[in-house]
Amino acid sequence: MFGIGIPELLVIMVVALIVLGPQRLPEVAKALGKALAEFRRATGDLSEELSNARLMLEEEVRQVERTSRATPPKAAPPQTGSPPTEEQQDPPSEIEHKS
Repeated sequence: MFGIGIPELLVIMVVALIVLGPQRLPEVAKALGKALAEFRRATGDLSEELSNARLMLEEEVRQVERTSRATPPKAAPPQTGSPPTEEQQDPPSEIEHKS
């Protein structure tokens, strides 16, 4: 627990007993316990909220991946001003071949 051994914990308890006295020590311990419980509850709520947000983001990524696989990418329209490629040019008509 926080890297504190038994000897260190005993020293802390003796100093607290000397500083606070036997009447106030139980009150301070109770308040400290409540504060730690509230802190633990708050960190648990925050951890749960972050976990939910991560799961929602992962689900959105999966949905985007599914839709991108389902619809093939559209070809870009030809740019104006550039010469057409061979595929875009009209085939020669029969009239042009006969003349």
